[in-house]
Amino acid sequence: MFFWISCLAAGVSLCSVVWTLTRPLVRPRQASAPDTPRWLLGLIWPWVLALAPVCAPFISWRTREHLRRRIQLAGLDRSWLPQHVVAMQCVAMLLAGLAIPMVFSRWTDSGYNSVYLGLAMGGMLMWWPRRWLRDQGVRRQAHMLREFPFLLDMTTLCVEAGLNLQGALQQAALHGPDGPLRAELRHALADMRAGMPRIQALNDLANRSGLAAVRSLVTALTQADQLGMSLGPLLRAQSEQRRAERFLRAEKLALEAPVKMLFPMVFCIFPCTFLVIGFPIAIKLMGTDF
Repeated sequence: MFFWISCLAAGVSLCSVVWTLTRPLVRPRQASAPDTPRWLLGLIWPWVLALAPVCAPFISWRTREHLRRRIQLAGLDRSWLPQHVVAMQCVAMLLAGLAIPMVFSRWTDSGYNSVYLGLAMGGMLMWWPRRWLRDQGVRRQAHMLREFPFLLDMTTLCVEAGLNLQGALQQAALHGPDGPLRAELRHALADMRAGMPRIQALNDLANRSGLAAVRSLVTALTQADQLGMSLGPLLRAQSEQRRAERFLRAEKLALEAPVKMLFPMVFCIFPCTFLVIGFPIAIKLMGTDF
């Protein structure tokens, strides 16, 4: 009798665990990670959505603002929230904490060692979502810096041809290179058409991009609008300055290349070279009869 009761309790427990773990897959909410081409994020996204409401009350105001800024710089602010990042950290920690003890328990005599290893790996994997978010923002800003001089040149040519600033920005957004900066410029133009003042829309554009070059341009345009200055020479000077800064960045990367190559040369290339040169000499010395 007790045996069948135990079997029934085990079956109910197993069904409850399976139902709890697979429930996020059948929820009517979004089941795939938006704006994330990586397949791994698409797999864990249903559980991220399930844990996000649980993690939201435990996020401090400072952490929430920091994550919101990181999400904005990464261009994911239309679909991501700070609690999604924290929930992703929890999912990564749980996956490592459960999977690693199950894998390494076969090769370790003590189960505590595998548990400690799982906790250590889980703590390390909790760092990965924030690192990934930061890298997304850095790559996006680098892409914006590559697009910015060309868009600024187009805006300068349109202003010098007789268009006003908003018309020049529309032409740059229409014919400029496809990328995140063009998308942000279209966002700013949509805000202007919705009734937002032009300077405020440009300030929001600078805040979303997080680039000092865009902030400098917006500041110059604000001063020109207040003082009634001509926009043609101002935009031309800004364009030349951005080109010079791009050349300086390329020169800086070129000067950093020898320093970055020093480590692989000393620890990878030089030992192999010395081995190839010294091995025949060592063989001859060992074969010489003193």
